[in-house]
Amino acid sequence: MTVVSVNTGGPRDVHVNGDTVRTSIWKSPRNGRIRVVGFNLEGDEQSDLSVHGGRYKSVYVYPSEHYAYWRKKLPDADLPWGVFGENLTTDGMLETDVCIGDRFRIGSAEFQVTQPRQPCFKLGIRFGRDDMLKRFVASGRSGFYLAVVQEGELGRGDDIHVTHRESCSMSVADIFALKMGTRAATDMLQRAAAIKTLTPSWREHFLSRVR
Repeated sequence: MTVVSVNTGGPRDVHVNGDTVRTSIWKSPRNGRIRVVGFNLEGDEQSDLSVHGGRYKSVYVYPSEHYAYWRKKLPDADLPWGVFGENLTTDGMLETDVCIGDRFRIGSAEFQVTQPRQPCFKLGIRFGRDDMLKRFVASGRSGFYLAVVQEGELGRGDDIHVTHRESCSMSVADIFALKMGTRAATDMLQRAAAIKTLTPSWREHFLSRVR
């Protein structure tokens, strides 16, 4: 498993249908070593901390393997690394293989998987398509968020090492399908809600559906 690209960006104002939207979804690949400090990569900044960033969504990962799928689905789109707003474009870390709570060391920093990405309307703005959210959810190619366990530094080309596999957890893909689906077995919802390393708001969502 390796880091294909490290991408960062800051807030910008985008004019959409007469409104001004502040977003940090535009990310650009970075060279050299990038520090991991607090809840961020150095040089990265979120626009709305109520829905992005913070302890449980510090770093967003998107598998490079998904780009081939999107190039077929969106043949006219420009798809540079980071176009999905990801901080780390990776190779060998698919949602079906990674579980909530898994830990990884990249460079000298360590991270823990906390939740899939639930897309917001800003993804549609980035791609200039009103149907992008629907396409993204239907694809099942969500990517996932990491919490920072240990600060350090990382860079493009770094190997990704597994430091801990969470037992009795669920894969990112299964959690995403459960969250996005309208129906689910009660035992699956209870199992998801019991994952202590899952972002608290997601655990509460599954608990509310059980109730």
